[in-house]
Amino acid sequence: MVGLWRWVTVVTVACVCLWGAAEAVGGAKSRPRPQRRPQKKPKVNPVEEILPPGDINIQDMSGTWYLVSAASKCNFLVKNGLKVEATVMTLTPPTASGDPISVSTTTRLNHQCWEILQVYTVTPAPGRLVLNGSRPELNTDIVIGETDYSSYAVFYYQKQGQLTMKLYGRSKDTLSEAILDKFEDLAEKKGLGLAYVFAFPNYSHCTSVEKDNVISKYNI
Repeated sequence: MVGLWRWVTVVTVACVCLWGAAEAVGGAKSRPRPQRRPQKKPKVNPVEEILPPGDINIQDMSGTWYLVSAASKCNFLVKNGLKVEATVMTLTPPTASGDPISVSTTTRLNHQCWEILQVYTVTPAPGRLVLNGSRPELNTDIVIGETDYSSYAVFYYQKQGQLTMKLYGRSKDTLSEAILDKFEDLAEKKGLGLAYVFAFPNYSHCTSVEKDNVISKYNI
């Protein structure tokens, strides 16, 4: 079951600082100055660079979403990318201010259908959600990058500095080439080229789940 929770990817930001010695007028070298350690630039938080539309309507995000593609460098996808199973996410928006979004995800593992139940906390920032972990450092930051509500949505997930992107569709039908190309372009900008983009099947979705295969995983 561990593989179900590893939809994550590694994003590394390298910083290089260059400096040189100054020389005095007339060609004479200035007195040696104490060397200072290059200051490292603050680590960039990938998910904070993503600017979701300011008018995201959580209520309009409710309902069923079919996973079309995922972009990630996580070992599970790299090793099993050709064996991924149809996955469906169902969002139930909050009924009152301050309530979380209820999330149901169904997929198939070892020839059995499973359902994972979670809740996403709605933050004051539009389009930004949080899946709380058992400790704050294990929280998953979620951004609804873009959507038209009726056909597609792009989600960004970040946990412990690692980023994963997911493209969802409202129906089992394949999305347009324009949307698929857009997702691949967005992924490439985040360092996730085509080698790390994995298509999910649009058939054999789970229609029912046995009670013993329902997992309430509100904290991971």
